[in-house]
Amino acid sequence: MYSSSGQRTAVVVVSRDVPVGAHITHQDLTTASLALDPAVQSVKASLADSLVGQRAATDLKAGSLLAPSQVTGQSLMGPGEQLVGVSVKPSQLPATPLVPGEKVLIVSTPDPDAGVVRPGSGSSDAPAGGGTSPVTLSAKVVAVGRPAAATGAVVVDVAVPAADGPALAARAATGNVALVVVARDGS
Repeated sequence: MYSSSGQRTAVVVVSRDVPVGAHITHQDLTTASLALDPAVQSVKASLADSLVGQRAATDLKAGSLLAPSQVTGQSLMGPGEQLVGVSVKPSQLPATPLVPGEKVLIVSTPDPDAGVVRPGSGSSDAPAGGGTSPVTLSAKVVAVGRPAAATGAVVVDVAVPAADGPALAARAATGNVALVVVARDGS
């Protein structure tokens, strides 16, 4: 037992934080020589180069041992989805940072210079407070840009069904949208 506890294995360790969905680079990985229980899932150091270019399947934290299930070759965009950039001001998104893979609702907000549009009415002169629900669209965050220095606005790339992509792009171009984070448990 004593001799086997000194046996070390070269494994991959995360060298810096990598958000879920981000491509993994050489700088994100390092190796370490550890004494591991055979039940511990790890990636051998000899396989480190094969991980470069793949995506983080979960948030990877600096200093943690990398498990095979934490890496994927799949994109955050699925078949039949389009990528739309939505620029939002700080007041149009939660203070909690968005991360790739997170589910959000994109909510159309009223234009303060026009009447409220009632879904399906085609009219912009409907009275405010007419009791209609806001127009929403479910989306998945693919990437989050850096805040603009002058305005703090952030571009959030979202994946939406292809049929909804053009309409969302048109709504986002007006600047009258907000993002709501969907509960992680789906409720």
